[in-house]
This record gives sequence, structure tokens and C-alpha cells, in this order.
Amino acid sequence: MTRAGLVTYALALGVAAAIAGPGVVALVARALGSGFGAAMAFLVGLILGDLTYLAAAIFGLSLIAEAFGTAFVVVRYGAALYLAYLAFRLWRAAGSAARFESEARDRSLTSFVAGLTITLGNPKTIVFYLAILPTLVDLRGVTATDFVTLVIVTAAILLAVMTPYAALAARARESLRRPAFRARLNRGAAAIMAGAAAWTVLRRA
Repeated sequence: MTRAGLVTYALALGVAAAIAGPGVVALVARALGSGFGAAMAFLVGLILGDLTYLAAAIFGLSLIAEAFGTAFVVVRYGAALYLAYLAFRLWRAAGSAARFESEARDRSLTSFVAGLTITLGNPKTIVFYLAILPTLVDLRGVTATDFVTLVIVTAAILLAVMTPYAALAARARESLRRPAFRARLNRGAAAIMAGAAAWTVLRRA
């Protein structure tokens, strides 16, 4: 893998990550509803999902993915149900500032799982890697160094591009201290999360 190819890959990934797709929308909703810490746990899940598909593309597991397409459907609907559950909890928490704060503290694991499932429930993620990697890398001759480099670059780009979304949304959340504003914000975040759940179910694979 050449340096020019790596730079091209990083730029393409950065542009794709910056586009406000379902992952970004759900990340913002998580930051609005539960704060920066929960949003970062969600982002770690998103990144792990991307790295899973990156590995699948590099090592040819896409053939297995095609053979077991039903598994993607199950994961997708599971992700939608989980996002709907999170939306329900956010909506319920909107009526109580105390409940809102207490629930925000124990969201790391649930946020991580939500981020992971929303990425794994989107087969278009692996399509991106399958489309761009063959133009930059000889997939039949990928070395361990190439793979580690791609993993590091992928994680770094996703973290750098998406963290500002979470930070800005969390900052907006923290600036609204009045309970009435917090309740509206929580319900808005719940609506966004519910929309992400609906999109996950209704979109075409």
C-alpha cells in the first residue's frame, strides 16, 4: 500500500464520515440526551463496527456476508429495536431532571452497544470498504503492517471527524440548565433516536 493510496483512503473515509448519515444523527441524539461521555461510548461502538467491516472486506468475509444475508436482516432489526428502546427511555426521562441525570451516568455500555449495532445493521458500510479498498490495496497481498495501518487510520479518522459532532451537541445540552428546556431537549433527542430506528427498519439493504 502506497502513501498516496493511504492518503486517498483517509480523505475518502473522512468525507464519508462527515456526511450526516444515521450514525452521525444517532451520535448527536446520544450527546443531546445523555452527554459527551455516553456519546463517546456510542462513537467507540460505531468505530468498532466499521473496523469489523473493514476486516471483513480485507479478508474476503464479504462472501460469507452475502451467503448469510439473513443475518444482516436480523442485526438490522435488532439495532432498530434497541434504538427504539433508547428513544423510549429518553422520552420517559424528559419529565424528571433527576432521573435524566442519574440515567446519563450509566449509559456507557448501552451507548457502546447501540453504536456497534447501528453500524453492523448497515451493510452499506461494508460496501464502502469493498468499493474503495481494491482501488488502493492489493487485497490478495495485504500484509500485517498494511492491516494495522488501515485499522489505525480508520479509527483515527472516524474519531477526529465525529467527535466534534458529539462535543457540540453535548455543549448545547449542558448550556440548557432549565428543567423545561432539558425536557424539550430530551424529547427532541428521543424523536431523533426513534427516527434513526425507523430509518434502520425502512431503508433498503
